[in-house]
Amino acid sequence: MAWTVTYDLEEFRAAAGGFLRARPARHTTLLTVVSSLVAAGSGRYGDQPPVYGWWTGAGPVEGAFLCTPPYPPLLSELSGEAALELARTLARDGERQITGVNAGRETAETFATAWQALTGAVSGVEQAHRLYRLDGLTPPDPAPPGRPRTATTADRDLLIAWCEGFTRETGALRGDVAALVDDKLGHGGITLWELDGRPVACAGITRTVAEMARVALVYTPPELRGRGYAGAATAAVSRAARDAGVKEILLFTDVANPTSNALYQRLGYRPLEDHLVLSFSSASSASSTSSASSASSAGRRDPEQGHPS
Repeated sequence: MAWTVTYDLEEFRAAAGGFLRARPARHTTLLTVVSSLVAAGSGRYGDQPPVYGWWTGAGPVEGAFLCTPPYPPLLSELSGEAALELARTLARDGERQITGVNAGRETAETFATAWQALTGAVSGVEQAHRLYRLDGLTPPDPAPPGRPRTATTADRDLLIAWCEGFTRETGALRGDVAALVDDKLGHGGITLWELDGRPVACAGITRTVAEMARVALVYTPPELRGRGYAGAATAAVSRAARDAGVKEILLFTDVANPTSNALYQRLGYRPLEDHLVLSFSSASSASSTSSASSASSAGRRDPEQGHPS
């Protein structure tokens, strides 16, 4: 069994696309990142070219990963052997700086253990997420005043400012925020909650892939929080996806944020699995990195699972 690694997105899609699409909820971030790369090109997330890989033996593909610097590698669920071999493969390639890993909890921890043994790096939890899937939608009752509408290019400057605020609070978006907004606007992927003609909250959604889409970038400016606007926007974008025929509507939450976890469960979302984004650092810098991470996590709201798409 071995990893095949390539810089060719179409080769990756041809080899691993069926594997990823067979379990769209479990592979949600891999699928939506690939979808964004197809739509916007290889420079969507940065100047360095993305790298892709898949794990096979005598039979079909059994695992996959992709890495779009500056974001850490995204891994599907992997066996212990596959995680170890991937760590060895990436450690041998000095051209790529691996700063962490993003995967389901067990796979992330297995890869991190192997990476530490190979490189001496120390791992720490950067983000802990819970993946939810919509069961039956229960909109807020009573609903807050206002109405939903799809964002347009006229809202671009406001949305960039909101995404910059989101980034300051969560640390989740490392790339070009304007490019993210443009990508979302390009497929009608942001719903605003509007009160008296003024946007007061937003909820984004990914492109639909394999009859799956994921709610993301749920944000309310600090001065407008506590009024139910984010819940209303999330319900509106979820309803629109359901009405469009999306079969699996997902979202990630920050495990440490009880408010958002309770909100989404009230709306009808049910827990599916936990994910980790782990960061790697040298032993000498681990203590300072840990302190900074703890301080920044206190103010986090809902993340985009360590990787926008």
